[in-house]
Amino acid sequence: MKPIRLDHPAVSVAPPPADLPLGLIPLTDADHELIAAANAVLGRHYRTFWHTVAAAIRSKDGRIWTGIHIGTTVGRLAICAEAVAFGRAVLEGDGTIEAAVAVRHPKPDEIDRELAVVSPCGACREMILDHAPEAAIIVMAPEGLVKLPVRTLLPLPYRR
Repeated sequence: MKPIRLDHPAVSVAPPPADLPLGLIPLTDADHELIAAANAVLGRHYRTFWHTVAAAIRSKDGRIWTGIHIGTTVGRLAICAEAVAFGRAVLEGDGTIEAAVAVRHPKPDEIDRELAVVSPCGACREMILDHAPEAAIIVMAPEGLVKLPVRTLLPLPYRR
């Protein structure tokens, strides 16, 4: 299992230009640590089709909580890595989310074998927005890796 290469073009971490589009936030050293934590979890626990995504959440107190995707034969019963990481943050920490990131292992038939930062699914966007509306999410943008306020990823969330 190869770790994310921070010099790989697909996960460029060069500082984005100063004139980033509105809402994009450059990554900090703490954000790179968050990506490395998610990468390490996926490296240790990856299992084809069962554990293919890992996530890391940084609480407001600076601690990092990780989770792994729990795949199932019946797809709708699968549990996202972000939900596992957040559950750990609630049970073992302060239950806050300052920043989050998810990384995906390539599928068996994909040529590029590097891990990649991916956006959270819609359900995870809703979960993060519900519990941490000020959270930032690390995503891949045309400019490279950046952070976005979760509200920009889900501008019209479901409300009860």
